[in-house]
Amino acid sequence: MKKEYDFANMKSIKNPYAKKLKKQITIKLNPNTIDYFKGLATKVGVPYQTLMDSYLTDCAVHKKEMQVKWA
Repeated sequence: MKKEYDFANMKSIKNPYAKKLKKQITIKLNPNTIDYFKGLATKVGVPYQTLMDSYLTDCAVHKKEMQVKWA
């Protein structure tokens, strides 16, 4: 390995996976919802945010729509 590297002439390339990276957002959730997913994540053995992302991704892929009725 060299002691020093010259990066001045190095050409950069765009990350081909950049579009597939997850995007960080802020969202307000009911504490009971968070507790539910944390408990479920513990049983499954994955982080709760990963579990929530997987569930929401599944809903989006299968184009699931909620049935909402306001009283």
